[in-house]
Amino acid sequence: MKTIGIIPARYASTRFPGKPLVDIFGKSMIQRVYEQALKAETLDHVIVATDNQQIFDHVNQFGGEVTMTSNSHNSGTSRCLEVVEKQFNYNFDLVINIQGDEPFIDPQQINKVVKLFEDEKTEIATLVKKISKTEEIFNPNVVKAIIAKGNKVIYFSRSPVPFFRGVPQDKWIQKGIFYKHIGIYGYRTEILKKINSLSESYLEKAESLEQLRWLENGFSIFSTVSDFEGISIDTPEDLQKVIKTFRNK
Repeated sequence: MKTIGIIPARYASTRFPGKPLVDIFGKSMIQRVYEQALKAETLDHVIVATDNQQIFDHVNQFGGEVTMTSNSHNSGTSRCLEVVEKQFNYNFDLVINIQGDEPFIDPQQINKVVKLFEDEKTEIATLVKKISKTEEIFNPNVVKAIIAKGNKVIYFSRSPVPFFRGVPQDKWIQKGIFYKHIGIYGYRTEILKKINSLSESYLEKAESLEQLRWLENGFSIFSTVSDFEGISIDTPEDLQKVIKTFRNK
C-alpha cells in the first residue's frame, strides 16, 4: 500500500499563535515533527500542509517538503484531502494525518496505525493508550475511547466511560480498563473523500469531536494500543513544561 504522511500546520491558533515555528532546543516544532515522521519506514512520502507563508518558507529552508493549502479548512482532515486530491491526484492508498504539535512523536506510532490497514475491514485507524491516572478519567480534555472486540472503536467521549454505577470514583481505575485517544489518524484514500463530504453531526456537536461524525454515519474506526504517548504542545505553558522536562534529563 502506497502511504503518505501529511502534517497539517496552521499559524493561527487561539491559545498559541505561531506554535509550529517555536524553537525547541535549536529546531522548530514543525521540523521536529517532520524529522520524526521521516523515520517511519511505513511512509512512502512525508509532506507539511500549511496555509501560512512563514511556515511554508521555514519548511523549505530546513529542506522539508511543504505545500500551501486553503485557509478555509476547519480541520486537518479536510486539509489532508486537499493535498492528496490537488497535488497527488489520489496517487496514494493510505493517508496518515500526523499532528503538527507533537515534536517527539514516536515513528513506531505511525507504523502501528499503518499496520492496522493490513485488515481489509479497516476504513479509518487511530491509536489509544491505557489510562493509568484517575484524574485523566474525569478530565474532559482527555478523550476516552470505548473499544469492542476486534479493536473496533464503539465511541469516543469527553465523559468518563464506561460509567461504574455504585462504585466510588477513586476506585474506578481498579474496576475496569479505560483508554484515552491519541490523535493520529489513518484513512483509506477513498474513505477520506467520503468523510469529507459529511455534514456536521449531532454527536460531533455535542462532544466537539470530529471523529463522532464518522461513527454516526456508519464508518468503522479501528484502533491499536500504544504504550507511548507523545507530548502535545497546545499552549505556551505546555512548551515551557517540555523545555523544563528535557533540560532536567
